[in-house]
Amino acid sequence: MIVLGIESSCDDTSVSVLEDGKILSVATNTQLEHISFGGVIPEIASRAHLSFFPAVLQKALADSGRTPGEIDAIGVTYGPGLVGCLLVGVNFAKGLAFSLSRPLVPVNHIEAHITANYIEHPDIDFPFIVLVVSGGHTELVHVPEYGVYELIGKTRDDAAGECIDKVSKMLGLGFPGGRIIDELSARGDKNFVAFPRGMKNSLDFSFSGLKTAVKYYLEKQEPEFIKENIANIAASFLDSVTDSLTEKLFRAVKKYKVNTVLLAGGVSANSVLRKKVADFAGKKKIKFYYPSPKYCTDNAAMVAMTAYRKIMRSGSSEWNSGSDIDAVPFLKLSEKF
Repeated sequence: MIVLGIESSCDDTSVSVLEDGKILSVATNTQLEHISFGGVIPEIASRAHLSFFPAVLQKALADSGRTPGEIDAIGVTYGPGLVGCLLVGVNFAKGLAFSLSRPLVPVNHIEAHITANYIEHPDIDFPFIVLVVSGGHTELVHVPEYGVYELIGKTRDDAAGECIDKVSKMLGLGFPGGRIIDELSARGDKNFVAFPRGMKNSLDFSFSGLKTAVKYYLEKQEPEFIKENIANIAASFLDSVTDSLTEKLFRAVKKYKVNTVLLAGGVSANSVLRKKVADFAGKKKIKFYYPSPKYCTDNAAMVAMTAYRKIMRSGSSEWNSGSDIDAVPFLKLSEKF
């Protein structure tokens, strides 16, 4: 079974080829056009996807050693995400599926992030708690069995990754801020500033108060002071973000009595977050899984894997050429196509 995955929910144009549960190739174009704007511009992203998809597809196929005619099915992200970006990917996949007479499997972007864990860890047991953290999503999910997702906590405002990007911009470090803040924090003192932790008595998250606290703190300091202590400020900020994330995760593990935890999404590549969860898992003797960094960000490998697992459970005959699939920008994890 050879499955082609297509991902375009935000600013990454990605195509992947999977064969019998193994990733053969992943080709991704990360759009650099948005850096100067300090964030993703949806119209620019949509047009870039339209330009890049043919070349990205060609590279993914060439790297895999497979031809279009050998593809058995196609998986595509149809939500959530930026509507224009999703439409480009969905319609590109529809055209490909129609031309090859192959089934088209719709894939939920958040489910794909969770499923990314199975690329390298195919034997994860149920039930588990997964913390999904990215630039657009921060969700705590209880997964009692395959395909069943119970949302038990979510952000009330900014996503964790969104907050990190905004604070990175405040500090003059650029966009995207995840890797920059992570690397800078390694050289800083996390106890330098006591930034707040939001919504301590809930499984929900809030990062707007932290973002505002950093803003007010910086406004009170001299530019030279900020420059000299930027690593300390970044470390203190990141400690607050990761504390908020892990405290809720640990509380959920206790409440639902699970023995397995997962991380998913772009922020799951953060070294501070991984260490805190790993330390907790080691002390409690529970299993802890997370994707390699290349599978944390938006990528088509996780889409191909999700489509493959769906086909293995229900058969390819359940899916058609995808004429009824449309982009759903605010798709919920629990919604079924």
